[in-house]
Amino acid sequence: MDRLEAMRVFATAAGEGSLSAAGRKLGMPLATVSRKVAELERGIGAPLLTRTARGMSLTVTGRGYLAACRRILEDVGEAERLASGEYRAPRGELVVTAPMVFGRLHLVPIIVEFLAAFRDIDVRAVLDDRILGIPDGQIDVAIRIGDLHDSSLVATRVGGVRLVVCASPAYLARCGTPATPAELGAHACISFTGLSPPDAWKFGSTRPGRPVAIRPRLTVNSAEAAVDAALAHVGLVRVLSYQVEREVRSGSLVTVLGKFERAPRPVQVVYARRKPLPLKQRAFLDFAIPRLRAGLR
Repeated sequence: MDRLEAMRVFATAAGEGSLSAAGRKLGMPLATVSRKVAELERGIGAPLLTRTARGMSLTVTGRGYLAACRRILEDVGEAERLASGEYRAPRGELVVTAPMVFGRLHLVPIIVEFLAAFRDIDVRAVLDDRILGIPDGQIDVAIRIGDLHDSSLVATRVGGVRLVVCASPAYLARCGTPATPAELGAHACISFTGLSPPDAWKFGSTRPGRPVAIRPRLTVNSAEAAVDAALAHVGLVRVLSYQVEREVRSGSLVTVLGKFERAPRPVQVVYARRKPLPLKQRAFLDFAIPRLRAGLR
């Protein structure tokens, strides 16, 4: 048995959530994937996966072994990168993640410039509002909005974003402009559940635990849908400032209750602590950080 290959197959299956998905990602028949995982289990003498009609899950042993596999595979990968010269010249694939709208507006234009400047580096941009793991070696660089809870990561602040309330001029002309958060109860609101509870918003002047009740006429789980509804004059919406930057600049949306806003949320470039840092990663950090700062002024 090729133990490293079997580890790679097992780690991919765990990451993808199924053996068939791992086979598709690796370009490997399902039977081969299943056989390699079974060989690994026989070699260890313990089951790593629990298979059911609904899918699969990691056993207790499997969870511990997965973490060890990822560390071993990363160490092997680093040795191979060192031998191939990745630490002498920036080359290879770089995986970067960011929240979806932020990534589209601020990160992808920088990546386009970066690709033109570094011909031997390829970038896989994963735009996802979920927090994706960095320590397992799957992500090289991440953009995080908000406080960082993992102190083992390296973080560089590049700016801040505000949580803003806004509406279309037509809605404000029809229903009036709220002067204080207490007036929100008399307004139609669009609730974006990715940022706040569906029926309450907190403000800078609000004591912790005392949110302001709102009347959501529409509740959505997508920032783009919430902004589109505000543009259609449905009501007031609360989103992050970069999500409506273009609309506010053009005048199609107007911010309100500005003096009640909470402190800006930090925007940080985050990566795992590694020595030495691959040149492809160092090149991207040096290229992206000043451009992100300039764009978030």
